[in-house]
Amino acid sequence: MAVKIGELVKFHRKKAGITQKVLAELAGVGKTTVFDIEKNKQTIQLENVLRILNVLNITLTAVSPFGETLEVENSHAAR
Repeated sequence: MAVKIGELVKFHRKKAGITQKVLAELAGVGKTTVFDIEKNKQTIQLENVLRILNVLNITLTAVSPFGETLEVENSHAAR
């Protein structure tokens, strides 16, 4: 089942009890970036998404068309 990243981020942010502003500060991005991710805007930079996912302790897994599964390395620790 495919889940939109924005929905996943919003769910986990609310479950953690933090605001968009706090999440943005923890990830080192602007509040607008968190808002845009949660609204599933198409113009978001992958680096910023990875920063947000890192703060929420979410691992991103990719499946290639050849059936191989890999975890996307998140080297963008919150600063």
